[in-house]
Amino acid sequence: MKYLVFLLLFAPLAIACNTDKKNTKKVSSEKNTYQNMDTAYLASGCFWCVEAIYEKVKGVKEVVSGYSGGHTKNPTYEASNTGKTGHAEAVKVIYDSKVVSFKTLVDIYFASQNVTQVNGQGPDRGSQYRSIVFYQNDKEKTIIENKIKSLQPQYEKPIAAEVKPFEKFWIAEEYHQDYKKKHPKNRYIQNVSNPRFERFKAKMPEVLK
Repeated sequence: MKYLVFLLLFAPLAIACNTDKKNTKKVSSEKNTYQNMDTAYLASGCFWCVEAIYEKVKGVKEVVSGYSGGHTKNPTYEASNTGKTGHAEAVKVIYDSKVVSFKTLVDIYFASQNVTQVNGQGPDRGSQYRSIVFYQNDKEKTIIENKIKSLQPQYEKPIAAEVKPFEKFWIAEEYHQDYKKKHPKNRYIQNVSNPRFERFKAKMPEVLK
C-alpha cells in the first residue's frame, strides 16, 4: 500500500518505504545496549521517518525500528504490510531521562505528525501506519492522556492516536535500521521523510542536538 499510494502521488520520482528487499534478515538483537536508560515506544507512520526525528533529539541515545500493537508473533515487514497482523510500524526510543523527559518525547510525538490522520501519515495509508502511543505505567498513561486533552480543542476532528499499554516490541529487519542515514538520496527520504523532519524542526528546534 505504501508503495502504491506514494507512487501515485510522486511518480516517477518516488521510491517508497519498502524498496530494499535484498536483506530480509531480522535483527537478532538491538543495535546497542544502554544501561540505566529509559525506553519509550511510539508508532506514527513510516518508522524510517519517526526514527530519523527522534535520533536528532537531545538525550536520545538510540532508536530502533520495529513492530508493535498487534496480535501475531515474530512479524516480518511483508506480513505487517498486509495490515492483517494488527501491528503498526513503531520505534523503540532509548533515552536519558535526566536530559529529556517522557513528557517531552510525547510533545515531540504529536508535534511531528498530522494528529488527526487516521490509519496513516502523509502518503502512507493503512492500519500498519496508524498512530499509537504506548504507555508502560500509569504515570506515562496520564501524561499521554493529558497531552491529547490539551490538543483536542485545537482541532475539529478527533486526535487519531491510539493510547495502548505496551506489550511487546518486535525488532524490524536490519535493512530498516538507520535507513535515512544509510540512504540519504532515497527519494522517499528526500520527498517525505526530510520534509516531515523540517516541519517538526520549525516547531521545536530547542529539543534538537
